[in-house]
Amino acid sequence: MDAFYASVELLRYPELRGLPVVIGGRREQQPQLLADGSRRFFRLRDYVGRGVATTSTYEARALGVFSAMGMMKAAKLAPDAILLPVDFDAYRHYSRLFKAAVATIAPKIEDRGIDEIYIDLTDLPDDTLNLARRIKQAVKDATGLSCSIAVSPNKLLSKIGSDLDKPDGLTLLDQSDIPLRIWPLPVRKINGIGPKADARLAALGITTIAELAAAEPAMLQEHFGRSYAEWLHAVAHGIDDRPVVTDAETKSISRETTFEHDLHARRDRAALSEIFTSLCNRVAADLQRKGYLARTIGIKLRYEDFRIATRDLTLPAPTADPAVIRRAAGECLRRVPLDKKLRLLGVRTSALTLSSELPTADISPQGELPLTTPAR
Repeated sequence: MDAFYASVELLRYPELRGLPVVIGGRREQQPQLLADGSRRFFRLRDYVGRGVATTSTYEARALGVFSAMGMMKAAKLAPDAILLPVDFDAYRHYSRLFKAAVATIAPKIEDRGIDEIYIDLTDLPDDTLNLARRIKQAVKDATGLSCSIAVSPNKLLSKIGSDLDKPDGLTLLDQSDIPLRIWPLPVRKINGIGPKADARLAALGITTIAELAAAEPAMLQEHFGRSYAEWLHAVAHGIDDRPVVTDAETKSISRETTFEHDLHARRDRAALSEIFTSLCNRVAADLQRKGYLARTIGIKLRYEDFRIATRDLTLPAPTADPAVIRRAAGECLRRVPLDKKLRLLGVRTSALTLSSELPTADISPQGELPLTTPAR
């Protein structure tokens, strides 16, 4: 999907089309409806805190503001950009709509998150270009939003290609297109080459995919080891044998939040308690919506010095009840030091079971918390 969160917001606020918009504000920075029917929007220069941008419109990206950028840094680059708070409920709603629309045409789908999927078109009889156009139109009709599609022989090329002609792109790639369209790109465009590998490759004089493709396999093996070197050589030549996985099992469901400023467990107890309960409720809602029950409940803390602490415990029966999850998470919280300020708080559920596969008697009833020995 094209600038997904921002595009959803533009459906709600069409007067912002063509303007730089950054998503990542706080809830109290909702647009204000004025007496004349117009809206007053917060500007990025109004932001104070250490949050990060969730996403931005293409107009904001032209000013240098991208996702995961610190908001204070973004405010220096684009102080007059419109600032909107995130609304994950709305984004999940449109995510379900676009995936359902695609499934009516091409049901072999691998879910890759809220705004991205892989689709296997192999067994469909229609012409490839026509299929891609039908999918784009179905998404547009269902959501009012545009998407960018790349059709290629494998997931590697489709992932790279989906960014080549954004927004509203439709890109066809095969092996013959690799020298012209793929090799000139920086190596970071390959999903799986992160900042550390990028820096190590740059130190070897390799900055583009073409240079990686021309590198001697023995040299790559010397610096990266056999397995990763073989992978680097293959992907640089557009080789990827991974299938589209349509039945991937969900292993955990979690929610976490980074605070605008550090909170102390005792002095900010009321605020932390409200946030903690909200996280538990949201995890429970996610479990219920997806049809899962969880047997292991855990927490994650990041302290002011960036150290991380995690604790978890296992229930004798799985649950999706928010009260049970809250009490179990509370038990975990009592097992961690709370003498330093906190930057982040998270709640995680794992050991998941589909609720449809268990009889009601095997599910933890509301309010009960029969705990087993904490997991180590």
